[in-house]
Formats: sequence, C-alpha cells, structure tokens
Amino acid sequence: MTSMIAERPPTPNFATDEARWQAVLERNRVADGSFFVSVRTTGVYCRPSCGARRARRENVAFHASAADAEAAGFRACLRCKPNVDRSEDAQAKAVARACRAIEEAEEPPTLEALAKMVGQSPWHFHRVFKSVTGVTPKAYADAHRGKRVRDELKRADTVTQAIYSAGFNSNGRFYAASDDLLGMTPTHFRKGGAGATIRFALGECSLGAILVAATDRGVCAIRLGDDPQTLVRAFQDDFPNAQLVGGDKDFERIVAAVVGFVEAAPSEFKLPLDVRGTAFQQRVWQALREIPAGTTATYSEIAKKIGAPAAVRAVAGACAANRIAVAIPCHRVVRTDGSLSGYRWGVERKRALLQREAKGNA
Repeated sequence: MTSMIAERPPTPNFATDEARWQAVLERNRVADGSFFVSVRTTGVYCRPSCGARRARRENVAFHASAADAEAAGFRACLRCKPNVDRSEDAQAKAVARACRAIEEAEEPPTLEALAKMVGQSPWHFHRVFKSVTGVTPKAYADAHRGKRVRDELKRADTVTQAIYSAGFNSNGRFYAASDDLLGMTPTHFRKGGAGATIRFALGECSLGAILVAATDRGVCAIRLGDDPQTLVRAFQDDFPNAQLVGGDKDFERIVAAVVGFVEAAPSEFKLPLDVRGTAFQQRVWQALREIPAGTTATYSEIAKKIGAPAAVRAVAGACAANRIAVAIPCHRVVRTDGSLSGYRWGVERKRALLQREAKGNA
C-alpha cells in the first residue's frame, strides 16, 4: 500500500507556452494560479479555466501573476475575476498546507494546532478539511501513520526499530494503536499475515462464483468470478501466510446475506466492513458508496468530488484496487462518454449490475 503522497499524481508542469495553451484549451482548473492569460485584442486577462470565448492563439500572452498582467496594461476579467482569491482555492491551499504538516510531523498535530496554523477555528477547519479531502484530519493522519508503519516494518531489521522510525516515541503507544493501523500484530504483518485468521467461504450467485471473506472486524473481501478455485488462489495471494479458515454455520449466514445483497434490488449494505487502504483510496471508496443505486458517475466526477480534479487516473486505480465488489460499488463508475470501462470482475458483470439497479429504481 502507499500513502496519499504516493497516490497523488505529479503536479502538472506549465513551464512552456505550449503546455499553458493546452491548459487554456482544456479550461484546466488545476492550472489556475500557476499562470494568467491575457488577450491583446480585448485588453483583458483571465484564469486558464475561464469560460469566456477563447481568443486566437496569436493574440494570447501568459503572465506569472495577476500583478504582472496588470503591470503589462491588462484589466481583470469580470467573469473569472483572476485578481480575487476564490474561497475554494484558499480552502484547498489551507488543506494542502495542513496535509503537509501532518505528513512531516513526528507526532500527529492536534486539530487545534492545525486550525491555528491556517488561521481558522477548529470547527470550521474540520468541516473544510473533510469537504476537500473526503476524510477527517484524524483519519488522514491515521492513514499516513499506518503507511509509515507498514513501510518501516518491511524495511527495518526489528519491530522496535520500525516503531521508532515510524515516529512513535514508545512501544506502548504503538501497540495500543497497532490493531487499527495494521489489523494484526506487527510481527504477523512482517510475516505476510502469519497468525492472522480470516474466515472465507465460496458460494454461487447469478453473477457466477462468489467468495466472501471476513476478519473479526467485518467483511474484507467480496470477489466475483467464473472459477471458484481461481478466486481462492487470488485471495490467498493477498495474505500468503494468513490462516484462512473455512466458514462455519455462523459465517454461512454472512455469506447468505452478501449473496442476498448482490441479488436484491438496490439496498444499503448493512454488514460491517473491514476496509483498509491509503488515505486517497479511502476517499475514493467513500465517494463510491455515496453514488445512488441506479445512477452512475464518471472517474472525472469522482476526482472532483474528492477535491482532486487532476487525479482521474489515480481514481481509476483506486477503483481497480477495491476488493469488495458491489458493497463498494465501483461498478457505478463509467467513462466520460458513458461507456463501460474495465471492471475487476468483468465488464459483463458490471453491465448486469447496472441494468439490475436501473430496473430496481424504475
């Protein structure tokens, strides 16, 4: 797994006029603030994303700042107001600053400290942070710390060394949080899940074979496929040394509930989930669960919803990394033109699920 830093796409490079002009053609909001665009024939300068009619390329010039554009004799566009710091831009900058502070800190900063750093009240900052990132400051910090722990456990010679390298100043504090961070003891994690117990069972549904697995926390996998043994082998690859236990009668009831959910008209999945991923993946998966049954969203729309409009490919990657079919409905995400893109469990299953949900909402 990787942290949100690794998941975050590279910052677009607008260092050349060709790249800047392409951003203007695309009305790329990511470019806003990186440069400004002036039009010789109108005497106006704009943001790259401005919705006004595009000028001819030969009449366009680029400026590093609004002040530079005004010094060159251009006036601000009344439509996109490039000389005004948009509230959403200011909020995004404040949250980005807080994220960097969380990532660079040895100990997670308090909500109060983060809010003070960006000049907001704790209540307002908490609301803004969640609206931009899709998670709370604490959840973001926990996910980042979990990533650091996992990385250090893979690199360090000992568990103790990994604990201190990950920023914990005592063994006690780490072990108190280790179950939430890893889902198992650090020793088991270092051994590929050895000692961890995961119950699983196979079943059949209208979409083919289904594998359901759960930890003590909740359902951790729902897989669909044609061959039951292929499903089992793929599941074993996730934790090659974990203790996989065939489901008993109690677990069979969980499997039946999952199958019933898959077969039923659109409804809420009520079983607890044990979902672990990077902070970015968690944001995407939460956004997927908010797509109403019977409707779809594009990868671009999901990227915008989580406050990362340029991260369309990363959103697609998070969808592909989803191990919990249907309950985390990545099948509801389609291409911009409405066509069905790749689906971990097969495009035909994706089509069948969408058709079933559409009928259920009819």
